[in-house]
Amino acid sequence: MSSVVPTLKLNNGYKIPAFGLGTYKPIEGVEESVKHAIDCNYRHIDTAYFYGNEIEIGNAVRAKIEEKGINREDMFIVSKLWSIFHEPDKVEYGCRMSLNKLNLEYIDLYLIHFPVSLAYVSDTELWPSDEKGIISDSVSFSIRDDIDVLDTYKAMEKLVEKGIVRSIGVSNFNIEQITRILEGCTIKPVVNQIEFSPGVNQKKLIEFCKDHDIVVVAYTPLGRPNLQTKTPDFIFDESVIAIGNKYKKTSAQVALRYLTQCGAIPIPRSQSKERIQENISIFDFELTPAEMTVLDQFQKDRSDFIDVQKLKEFSTQY
Repeated sequence: MSSVVPTLKLNNGYKIPAFGLGTYKPIEGVEESVKHAIDCNYRHIDTAYFYGNEIEIGNAVRAKIEEKGINREDMFIVSKLWSIFHEPDKVEYGCRMSLNKLNLEYIDLYLIHFPVSLAYVSDTELWPSDEKGIISDSVSFSIRDDIDVLDTYKAMEKLVEKGIVRSIGVSNFNIEQITRILEGCTIKPVVNQIEFSPGVNQKKLIEFCKDHDIVVVAYTPLGRPNLQTKTPDFIFDESVIAIGNKYKKTSAQVALRYLTQCGAIPIPRSQSKERIQENISIFDFELTPAEMTVLDQFQKDRSDFIDVQKLKEFSTQY
C-alpha cells in the first residue's frame, strides 16, 4: 500500500515532498532500490556527484516515468555540487556533469554539498591531496582557502537563471555560513541539508532555518543502526519501542516521525524493499507532546561544526 506523503512549500514557490530516499555511497543495486521506492510513492530522490550513482538513479527515474506514466514534474530530484567544482567558472561545468549523468532536462534542487573548497585536479579525484593539505595522520586533502563559497553560491544562482536547476540551496552549512549567504545572495537558498537524527541535536540550526524560511532536510536520520552494539540508543530503547507498539510502528518509524514533527524532511537510505516501504509509512500517526519529549532525551548537544573538522569526519565515511 502506497503512503500519502505531504509536501512543503519552498520559499520560491516550488513544493518538496516531505520524505525522500537517501542514496549516499554508491551502493550495489541502487537502481532497483530507487525503482522500488518510486513504486512505494517516493517522489523525492536525493543523490550527489560525489556518490557516483547519478547514472543509475537517472535510469531508474526515467524508467518509472515511462512505465507508470508519472510526469517529470511529479518527481523531485536533488543533486549536489562537490567541493572540487567551487571555482565560479567550474560551477556550471560540475552541474552539467550531474545533469548529463542523470539524463534529465533539469535538476529540481541543487545544493553546495559542503562549505569547503578543494583543489581541482580532475573530475574523478574527489579528495585531492598534497603535502600542504594534511589534516591528520589518516586524512589528507588539499583545501582552497582562496575560493569564497559566496562566489560559488552566486555562480549557482546563474544555473537557476539558465533553467537547468529549479531551486538551489546548501548542505552542511552552519548558522554563520548561512547568514553570510543570505547577506550576499540574490536567490535565497531553499534548503539546508544536514545530519539530523534523534541522537544529533540540530534544533538551534533548525529554528534558525525556520525563521529564514529555509527547509531542513535530514540525512542519516536513523543514525547508523548496529544490531550487535544496539546503537544508536533511540532505536533500541524500551520507551521508544513502547511508543511504537502503541501505534503499531517500529522504533525507526517513531524516530522518523519525530524528525518530521521537528520540522525536518528525513531522507533515510535503505536497500531493503520492506524497509523502504516501512520508512515512508509514518504519516498516519502523530506523536503527542509527551512522546516528543521522550525522543528529545536522546539529543546530544553539539556546537556548529568547524568546516575542516566536519569535512574530516565526512571523508572517513566514504
